[in-house]
Amino acid sequence: MASVAGATSAQPADQSIPAAGHVTGVGGIFVRSKDPKALTAWYRDVLGIRIEPFGRAMLRYDAPGHPDVLVWGGFKQDTTYMAPSTREFMINFAVDDLDAFLARLRSKGVAILQRDDSDPSGRFAWILDPDGTKIELWQPKPDGVEQDGPE
Repeated sequence: MASVAGATSAQPADQSIPAAGHVTGVGGIFVRSKDPKALTAWYRDVLGIRIEPFGRAMLRYDAPGHPDVLVWGGFKQDTTYMAPSTREFMINFAVDDLDAFLARLRSKGVAILQRDDSDPSGRFAWILDPDGTKIELWQPKPDGVEQDGPE
């Protein structure tokens, strides 16, 4: 269902070191906005993302309980998974306590589009940012990440 496709912390069977000149991870996510300062403030004030003095967030992967991978996945052009957003992408943020996070969002007037507590890879909820970008909130199960996902 909403599982995070392709995520795993297991190493491939071939443990050889790849030759130089390969992708090592995601170095940033950058989005266009009609009002980038207001959008940045919303991510800071509503989602609680710390914004550095240079105006960008530095999201860490070594936070307790945070998955040790970032998932990249393509979806079919006609997918409805990102609806009601009309943007070409969706952002997935891992959270430590979905119930507490959703309570915080509701207190700030954010509408929760949907919630799914039954997925094998964890618990999910979806919201929209002020630019209409769908945000998927994911509380991973402590025992790992499901391999299959939506297409």
